[in-house]
Amino acid sequence: MIDNDRLTRRDVAKGAATLGVVGLAGCSDDDGDDGGNGGNGGDDGGDGGNGDDGNGDVTITIGGTSTGSSTQAAGQALARAASNHSDFLNISVQETAGWTANLYEYDSGQIPAMGVDNNSLAKALNDEGPFADDPVDSLPHQGFLFTSLQIHWVGLDGSGVESTEDLREGGYTIYPIQPGFGTRLLTEEIIRAADMWDQNDILNVDTGDIPGAVEEDRVDALCLYGANGVDLSGWCQEVDVRSGGRLNLLEVDDEFKQTIEDHPGAILEELEPYGYEQEVTEFTDEMITWSLAGQWAFSPEIPARATSEVCRLAMEHEDTLRESDPTTLEYSPEAMTATVIPELEVHEGVADFFDDNGVWEDDWIRGEAE
Repeated sequence: MIDNDRLTRRDVAKGAATLGVVGLAGCSDDDGDDGGNGGNGGDDGGDGGNGDDGNGDVTITIGGTSTGSSTQAAGQALARAASNHSDFLNISVQETAGWTANLYEYDSGQIPAMGVDNNSLAKALNDEGPFADDPVDSLPHQGFLFTSLQIHWVGLDGSGVESTEDLREGGYTIYPIQPGFGTRLLTEEIIRAADMWDQNDILNVDTGDIPGAVEEDRVDALCLYGANGVDLSGWCQEVDVRSGGRLNLLEVDDEFKQTIEDHPGAILEELEPYGYEQEVTEFTDEMITWSLAGQWAFSPEIPARATSEVCRLAMEHEDTLRESDPTTLEYSPEAMTATVIPELEVHEGVADFFDDNGVWEDDWIRGEAE
């Protein structure tokens, strides 16, 4: 199976994303709330967060992307659950540059665990996209689905942008999310494929800076995202608040919809608007999204009992998770497997959890923890 051609791998990744989005629509994840008690990992485990500290305790350090992101919120929620409900596991959440960037951080030994999207993971596996010229030598073992992000267009009043057709004509300043984010990688690929990139000015700033850019009218249209029909990501909420009620969903033409459908890492969804504190329906009452599934992934140096414990915490302590991150996924063993790419190892502890819960598939690859 590992030797199968790369087109097959891309199709597998899209299938996993499909399950993650369609199978869980209306469930949850994603909020900017850091939970107040997150990142509580206690001691560092004595080995950089990869294993046992000699006293039976284990710390996992998770690359959680930026402050206010969905991954940071979900990671902090896991940290709280570990603090409250585990006898041996500590979780610490580290700020990083994004899902795609996390794979480079992992490869260079900076983080032993991470949130990562299936599009970035599949491209790293196949040396495609940014990994074609700058490949990674090592990949983490897979964990389980924790979010599906629903990315969409909004424009600002007074910008003249009402639809994707306007953007195809060009001459606008657009924000396709922060460089290094997995959501940026997918979004840039789709915008380029839709022939809307070169004729517009691209604003490359961090998510922490984009609310100010919106407030100061330095951008005409931008891509924001929420999760599973529940709420916007934290930085997107800040954009909403600081926009002064001047955001509207863009009307999405059939050509752009087809571009989403044709992309192997994205899923087209048509939803009722959610998450905004303002009316955003002047041009359309539909939120057209290109959705992206994210999973936790782990180094094989992390003990199997630790990742199995992470699975248990997610399944058994949703209430605690939701106290920190109100839009925590409604976990089930079946839902947690939705991001599995058959060509890449599943961490041994996660595989054990899947097997114990009757959702392991024979064509998946069981990793070996060191």
